[in-house]
Amino acid sequence: MPQDNSRTDLTPEFAADSVDIISRETVFKGFFTMLRLRLRHRLFRGGWSGEIERELFQRGEAVGVLLYDPARDRLALTEQFRIGALERPAGPWCLEVVAGMVEEGESLEAVARREVQEEAGCSVQDLHFIHSYTPSPGGSSERMHLYCALVDLEGAEGVFGLAEENEDIRLRVFPRQGIVEAMQGDYLPGESPIDNAATLISLQWLELNRARLIDKTPAA
Repeated sequence: MPQDNSRTDLTPEFAADSVDIISRETVFKGFFTMLRLRLRHRLFRGGWSGEIERELFQRGEAVGVLLYDPARDRLALTEQFRIGALERPAGPWCLEVVAGMVEEGESLEAVARREVQEEAGCSVQDLHFIHSYTPSPGGSSERMHLYCALVDLEGAEGVFGLAEENEDIRLRVFPRQGIVEAMQGDYLPGESPIDNAATLISLQWLELNRARLIDKTPAA
């Protein structure tokens, strides 16, 4: 029988059991944790690598949520100060999806609904899974889970966040088409108003799936 090439096999050659962890040491523990590992791993050319030393920025699972109002064709993004963007040409206040870390025992959907309430003051009408990915696998253990929440954005703008967590979050509502046009602007590197992976992935997903979401939205 002819080979079925309708599906592409994307399975890596090696799995976790092809890594030998020799030692693991915590070198810093504060707001985040940094580990130093000594390890070896299997090689494509055969055999094992020599001992390798790597630092690992240890950060758990996070959830990001794009807020979309299909009745008004508007979406909302948060604006807040980000320490990692201090050297960003456009400045360290970033437009992003709602986001938060997953606490022990929490489901991803529960985190999504909690963060939408804390950072936007909105109730989720419907929640759609977008994608799960590792933002920086070369040095960080973080995994981001993205969702799109259907919400009512009428009068939704304001300042939110938990004071005990030093959060100062401004929620901004935009026409969807305005965001699409802004993303098509001719910006120099680092000057785009939206330049973080979670938000870009979520917005692109919305453009591909918006018609399906609208079809499934009950009439008002």
